[in-house]
Parts: sequence; structure tokens; C-alpha cells
Amino acid sequence: MTKPLFEKVALIGLGLIGSSLGHAMKRAGLARHISGHARSKETRQQALAIGFIDTVHEDPRQAVAGADLIILCVPVGICGALSETIAGDLQKGAIVSDVGSVKSAVIKACAPHIPPGVHFIPAHPMAGTEFSGPQAGFAELFNQKWCMLTPPEDTDETAIAKMVEFWTKCGAKVETMSAQHHDLVAAIVSHLPHLIAFNIVGTADDLEDITEREVIKYAAGGFRDFTRIAASDPTMWRDVFLNNREAVLTMLEHFNKDLAQLTTAIRDGDGDELFAHFTRTRHIRKGILDEEKS
Repeated sequence: MTKPLFEKVALIGLGLIGSSLGHAMKRAGLARHISGHARSKETRQQALAIGFIDTVHEDPRQAVAGADLIILCVPVGICGALSETIAGDLQKGAIVSDVGSVKSAVIKACAPHIPPGVHFIPAHPMAGTEFSGPQAGFAELFNQKWCMLTPPEDTDETAIAKMVEFWTKCGAKVETMSAQHHDLVAAIVSHLPHLIAFNIVGTADDLEDITEREVIKYAAGGFRDFTRIAASDPTMWRDVFLNNREAVLTMLEHFNKDLAQLTTAIRDGDGDELFAHFTRTRHIRKGILDEEKS
């Protein structure tokens, strides 16, 4: 029997990402034991009943005791406080990671609490659905999706390699980059699209001459598909925008500039400008799809 990559993995947070990690680890045999923690008793009971963890704990310190990998699967706004809570129970040589879509703020909040001899390797699996909770997880969530690792300078190379292997065996493609670069990339490919989806649903609801019932009744595929991510967890996304505000604001400036150009073209009846813009973006979209197939 192949030796698992980790003896004990602690999942702190048992929602979509935490539960999917549990399923993926079980599928690949990556851990001899998986412990879990969630604040809600109902969530803890559901997770244990589903079976993607072996033990569950009300106290996160009990969950991380003896673990050689700890993954914080919680909103980025509470990662710092959790790191401080579990710091005294982290064993030497363990790896602490996370799954948040903001990295600079997480490093700033968590790094001061990571004890000497414990490796801190933040991560961001760029995978998800609009669903949440332990019942939403599935092992295939990370298949052929990118996972970004943003280890601080001087992080142990062996520990980094182990996390690359971990995420690869969970099905992901792995890249390593700086936290600052990650946050800019995430702002345009993930955070801004979510912000636009949240906003357009709110705009539709605010229009006085279109009732909520009509929006639901007449919503075509484009509206449904585009706004699917507006059903995502509001706590998580509140924390994302508050903790990556500079990068998001930079991307919003670019977006607003491009939107103003389109507004002018429509107002002026400039069909050539609209056609050129749509042709260029269609080509870019095709390139994205081709990249996903490769």
C-alpha cells in the first residue's frame, strides 16, 4: 500500500472547498487521517455523516493537534484570528495553508502567528460553484483547474514541492507566484466578474418598470448564465473585496474606461467601433476556451 502524502490533514472550514478537498484527498489517498472543524454543530454532523472527514471537532485547536497539514477553508477575513487561535497547537514541520482568493492580506494577517519551524504556504484553488455547505463538495471540483501557490520568500523548497504534489494529486494544475501578482490576476479573472454579476442582478431588481417576477420569468440563458455567480456566498465575497480593494479598484478603473468607450459608441451610433470591439473580445474568448482544452 502506498504511503499517504500526509499523516493527518486538518480542514478548518467544511463548506464547498473544504468538503471538496476532503473528497479529493479520499479519492487520491493523500492522508491517513482527515480531521475537520466547523463552528456550526449541524455542519459538523453533516460532514461526518457524508464521510469526507474521519473526525470532527468543535474546537479548531483539537482539529489541528498532530496534523502535518492544516488548510484554512474559511473566509479570508477570519484567517488571521484562526491562525492566532491554533498557533500553540501546531507541530514543528507542519504546513499551514489556505484556499482564499486574496493572498497579500492573508499573508499579512496570518504570518505573524505562524510559529518557527512551521511552513506557511498560502494557496488559491481557482475552482468553485455558487453552492455552499458540506453537501456541496465533490472530488472533481479541482480537476484541471488552476491552483496558485504564493509562498513568502525563504519558504522551505521541500514544503513547497509537497504542496505542489498535493494539489496536483487533487486534480489541479499548479502555478507559483508572488502574492501581489496573484491579487492583480484574481481581481480581473475572478473578483471583477463577481462584482459585475452582483451589480447587474441588483440593477434588474431596482428597475421600477420591471418586477422581480418578470426578471425571473423572462430571464434568458445569457442572464441566467452570466449572473449564476451572484448566488455565491456573501460573507466570502464581502471579505474578498475588503481585503483586495486596491487591486479590484485598479481593475474597475480599466473596466469603467472601456465601458465608457462602449457607451460613447452606442450613443454616437458608431457601428464600426462596436463591431471591432466585439470581434476582438470574441477572439479573446475563443483563446480562453482553447487554453482550457489544452
